[in-house]
Amino acid sequence: MSEDDNPSTFDEGVDPELVDDEPETEWIGEEEWGDEEEEDVAVVEEELPNFVDNGDGTISDTRSNLMWKKDDSYEEFKYGITWFEAHDYCEMLNDKKFAGYDDWRLAGIEESKSLFSFTQANSDKDGAEIHISDLFETGGGHNTWTYEEKPDYQQYAQKFSYVTGNDVWEHKDNEYSHCRVTRDVVQDEWEPEWRKDTKTFER
Repeated sequence: MSEDDNPSTFDEGVDPELVDDEPETEWIGEEEWGDEEEEDVAVVEEELPNFVDNGDGTISDTRSNLMWKKDDSYEEFKYGITWFEAHDYCEMLNDKKFAGYDDWRLAGIEESKSLFSFTQANSDKDGAEIHISDLFETGGGHNTWTYEEKPDYQQYAQKFSYVTGNDVWEHKDNEYSHCRVTRDVVQDEWEPEWRKDTKTFER
């Protein structure tokens, strides 16, 4: 038998103990792993407001400390109202202390916008899609009056659309508008009962 035929024979100068019988595998360095992780990073959408159904006809936005009536003026009247009638609507709710509160009001434009999100879906009185939380009642109007009046043109007030997310200056006598009312939620600082009791003593 020749040396070439002998499997135990190694090339001259090669130490048999240094020979690795395992198949060669490709080493993936840390940089390559890092590149893959960077590619897998997902874009996280901004967190939506945290709406809570209070079970009494109101919805709370815990991020803005606002409370909203669960339905809008269309539920009450079944038709559109003017800006002046929207204020009367707030006064009516306050007179009867709706949900136990007497400080309902029209929202400002930024407050009205805070309800709007293209990721939310609801439906108005005509079945059209509006972009507010589905915690609110369906079948309402698709817009809302705000309390903001146009400078130097007091016959106009700002109105916000929950279909497009746009705001417009509308004549206050426009009868094809609606309103969503809100109120501020005052967060009282917590106090122990004994501290509250001390306030009852006159000094």
